[in-house]
Amino acid sequence: MSTAMPPAHPFDDDKLREECGVFGVVGVTDASNFVALGLHALQHRGQEAGGIVTHDTETGFNQQRRMGLVRDNFTSASMMERLPGMIGIGHVRYSTAGSKGQTAMRDVQPFFGEFSMGGAAIAHNGNITNALSLRRELIERGSIFQSSSDSECIIHLMARSMGRTIPDRMEEALRKVEGAFSIVAMTRTKLIGCRDPLGVRPLVLGKIGDGWALASETCAFDIIGAEFVREIAPGEMVVVTDKGVASHFPFRPNRSRFCIFEHVYFSRPDSILGGRSVYETRENIGRELAKENPVDADLVCPVPDSGTPAAIGYSLQSGIPYAMGIIRNQYMGRTFIEPTESIRNMGVRLKLNVNRALIKGKRVILVDDSVVRGTTSRKIKDMILDAGAAEVHFRIASPPTAWPCFYGVDTPKREKLLAATMTEEEMRAHLGVDSLKFITLDGLYRAVGEAKGRDAKAPAYCDACFSGEYPVAPSDMIEQGFEAKTAAE
Repeated sequence: MSTAMPPAHPFDDDKLREECGVFGVVGVTDASNFVALGLHALQHRGQEAGGIVTHDTETGFNQQRRMGLVRDNFTSASMMERLPGMIGIGHVRYSTAGSKGQTAMRDVQPFFGEFSMGGAAIAHNGNITNALSLRRELIERGSIFQSSSDSECIIHLMARSMGRTIPDRMEEALRKVEGAFSIVAMTRTKLIGCRDPLGVRPLVLGKIGDGWALASETCAFDIIGAEFVREIAPGEMVVVTDKGVASHFPFRPNRSRFCIFEHVYFSRPDSILGGRSVYETRENIGRELAKENPVDADLVCPVPDSGTPAAIGYSLQSGIPYAMGIIRNQYMGRTFIEPTESIRNMGVRLKLNVNRALIKGKRVILVDDSVVRGTTSRKIKDMILDAGAAEVHFRIASPPTAWPCFYGVDTPKREKLLAATMTEEEMRAHLGVDSLKFITLDGLYRAVGEAKGRDAKAPAYCDACFSGEYPVAPSDMIEQGFEAKTAAE
């Protein structure tokens, strides 16, 4: 059984990465098997580590946490036998807060705690923006932290609560937390789900036989044969038992600010967000991109795989033929043997290969989901030109990423973001392409269903990575010197 962290690949270094995915079930036999399958469907949300906690009437709480992929750790019969019970939760992780690599086992979720009324486990997707100040306060009051994760603050706040039940204690704890959180938690008999008042990160409810499931995305229900019931609303807490689902809203009502980048990149294309197919939304993004930024060319090619739906939309709108000009090696991935220095220098060529016969002599439009540092975009451009392309035009299915995310996405510091230091024309010259165009923020809003574009006074989504307008002040980062956007900007 592999427990090693799969080596990162150069192609993955220039993408924004979602922090994690959460999943839970109650009222099903062999719950751990359902959790493992759900986590496998959510693997795109975190490949660094995973964990599962279950409860069984005979053995009590059982937990297993491992570094690496779900398929490498939670598939053997011997492993799943250690996780008996009819209730369980799980978590896949890519760290944004806390340590990384082999030293990060202590940060792998779900976290577990024993309280006066019994044990509870919790798995968190998002990021607590006041975690450092909470941590200092808790340590001063005697709390002893076992991890460097921001999520552990919730366990300690629950321990200090005087609530009579685990859900009561969770409510009290979460009222002290700022930032973004979609949480799946469990007691011996209850499955609990909760979203922050702005609903920044996703959480959905499903039905499977006589049991229930909670997940970050609907695609996790498909793999276990569960029926998608509804999204957990922003600010809602649900407590699920064998008697059904109890719902209430413990937080002050607020306007939803769901992360718009979930539509662009993070979520799987076969998921449903806000009643909309992610795939269809991405195709719409491509159509809007073509309307806003047309160019004479011979082929529209996606940067696989995340640019594919938008490239199809661009092709359909523009009438320019769609073609797989770049082929992705599906069998290399993050589990590829650790490359030597000479192999590492080949960069993206290990994962992507140009269809030379198709590209030679053509004017090519490359459609990608985003430009972060620009390093991968330059390498892909070089590959296309080396294959004999006459022209290379980049079309990007999101606005320029100019601000870091503090709500659960691994983002470089602002000075490392290409769009934070360069104009669009400077970026074009830096990448060495014939043209570079991004979809506008209004265009992106139209593509996700806001017909009039972005309402500047009351935007429907969190778009801070594009606009610099943070719906929740990143208080810890401001304390450390981060300069938020000014009115002049």
